[in-house]
Amino acid sequence: MKPKTNLKKIISTSLILFLFGLLPAQDVLQKANIFLNSLSEETKAKTLFTFEDTERFNMNYVPIPREGATFHDFNETQKKAALDLLRASLSEEGYRKSQEIMELEKVLRIIENNDNDKMPDGRPRRDPLNYHFCIFGNPSMDQPWGWRFEGHHLSLNFTSTHGAISSSTPTFFGTNPGIVRSTEYKGKEVLKKEAELGFSLVNSMTQEQLKTTLYTDVAPSDIISLTKRKAASVEPMGISYSELSQIQKNTMMKLVDLYIENYESDFAAGFKDKIYKAGIENLTFAWAGSLQPGKGHYFRIQGPSLLIEYDNTQNNANHVHTVVRDLTNDYGEDVLKAHYEKDHKH
Repeated sequence: MKPKTNLKKIISTSLILFLFGLLPAQDVLQKANIFLNSLSEETKAKTLFTFEDTERFNMNYVPIPREGATFHDFNETQKKAALDLLRASLSEEGYRKSQEIMELEKVLRIIENNDNDKMPDGRPRRDPLNYHFCIFGNPSMDQPWGWRFEGHHLSLNFTSTHGAISSSTPTFFGTNPGIVRSTEYKGKEVLKKEAELGFSLVNSMTQEQLKTTLYTDVAPSDIISLTKRKAASVEPMGISYSELSQIQKNTMMKLVDLYIENYESDFAAGFKDKIYKAGIENLTFAWAGSLQPGKGHYFRIQGPSLLIEYDNTQNNANHVHTVVRDLTNDYGEDVLKAHYEKDHKH
């Protein structure tokens, strides 16, 4: 009878995970443990934090000293294991963007030509190897854990429960230059589709629609949510989805999909479902600044559970910051609350 009971439990657990969109099609848990097991004790000590450590919420996207091991600490085997974990946590498109953003550090080193610009450890400030890996908690099926990949213009934050990704936000991508004007990388524009769809949508607006959409002629100097643990204080504004034409609605949802599809496919599907259940008619699109490239501009899409911000104002509007926040579940807080309440009840 005992084997039947165990089988019943397995089936029951799998059904629950499937119903809640948490059935682990990805192998993030396995990749995390392979990565951790490849590390020396010294490097592991730099990488591993408790799940409750406040460092888990210490998001940043500028070139400053950070916690966590970097590619400088890894041999080739460890580097491959680290990148395998990153690849498993993102879609191929999200992974591509992360790698190309890291490559832009080489461009900045050439353009700025400042050999004296050093980090406290003596390494160049512009360094494609200076990206940090942190794991929070012990990767397992039974307990929540998380991990972060972060450096200049990248902050990717993941939380896992029941062996699958339950949160992938906040997610920050940045590019400087937005469009590379020189060097062997000339013409590279990592976040090109985001810009094109944003301009396509705002420039399809009628004058009457622009009265609601364009809330100021001056774009903010950065994303408004910045690195705050909670982004819910960003004021909803702009034109609502229901006020758009069908073509405009399609463009807006293509833009939303572009951002969500940076994530691992199972998580992305669950996030999209959450946005639709909250009501796409509740989404708004707001614009600030220039309606043409080359001058400072900013847009945001916002709904009950979603905030997307895109800002291009610095360096003569050739320096992009863009972020995705889940207003109910950044750092997995909503899922974790349910998890802990269930454990406490039992």
